[in-house]
This record gives sequence, C-alpha cells and structure tokens, in this order.
Amino acid sequence: MTTTRLKDKYVNEIVPALKEKFQYKSVMQVPKVTKVVINKGIGAAVADKKLIDTGVEEITLIAGQKAVATISKKAISNFKLRENMPIGVKVTLRGQKMYEFLDRLMTVSLPRVRDFKGVSDKGFDGRGNYTLGVKEQIIFPEISIDKVNKISGMDITFVTTAKTDEEANALLTAMGMPFSNQKK
Repeated sequence: MTTTRLKDKYVNEIVPALKEKFQYKSVMQVPKVTKVVINKGIGAAVADKKLIDTGVEEITLIAGQKAVATISKKAISNFKLRENMPIGVKVTLRGQKMYEFLDRLMTVSLPRVRDFKGVSDKGFDGRGNYTLGVKEQIIFPEISIDKVNKISGMDITFVTTAKTDEEANALLTAMGMPFSNQKK
C-alpha cells in the first residue's frame, strides 16, 4: 500500500517538529488529523428534490468517496420543512482518502479561489478542531463548470486530536494550510 505525500511529510517532518515545539514526551502525544467532514446544506432542497442528488454527486466527486444525504431532525413550518426530509449532503473522510483530499485542497483548490489571501484562522472551536467555509464548489478541479447549474458552498471540518487551538493551528500550518497572516 502506498502512502500519500502529505502522510509521509506528517510522519517524517511534522511529528518531530511539533514534538520539539510543544515539548511532548512521546510521539503519541503529537496531534494528528483524525477525520475531515465535508458538509453542504441545501435549503432549496425543500422545494426541489433533484438538488440533493446533484449535491451528492458533486461532493462524491470532490471527496472521492460516496456522500450521503442528511435529513432534518424536526419539522419547521415556517421553512415548509417536515421531519426526515433530505436537506443536505455530507461525507466523512479518514485515512488514505483524507490525506489525499487534504493534499488536493491545500495545493490545488484553495489557490484557485479568486483574490485568495489565505484562510481565516478564526474557525477553531476551542477544542482543536477547525472549520473552513468554501463559498464556491467550482474551486475543485473535479467539478466541471459547464455542468454546474447553481454555485453553492460547503463547510469542511478538520477534526484533530489536538487539545488546544494553538496546537491545532501549528499542526494545520505545518501540513500546509494557507492561513492568512492576521494575528488576533
């Protein structure tokens, strides 16, 4: 089994660097990305059921793994929403596919964003996880712009074993996440 470029970089460069920076006693304490969740809410799916199929197709292409429709947990009459209606799409990536997706996201997709100055470092949740919002799905090369009938965004969440946001930020920066240089 082959390993990806990013996995090799993590094992050979990032782990020793973070171990030294944060004074960990063991390499097992060094934070790692455990999974990446790509989530896309499709509110207009209440009126048009075909949008869910399109969303599943697009996210499957982007992730390289079959996406599933998410369903509503409760009914909200103001939004014409009933319980158990499909209202979004998600996919969870782990292992090899996760590293391949991260590599493509950081080296190919994010630099394709118009007027790109880096991603915000304000998406940390206080527990070492980071969520990134993408406004257009067409930044991914897997999506053909001719076949897109509606530009939509998605959330990409990086779940890490880091205990603090500082550790998670150091991990993602070392992996190549292009954070903008705005300090808090």
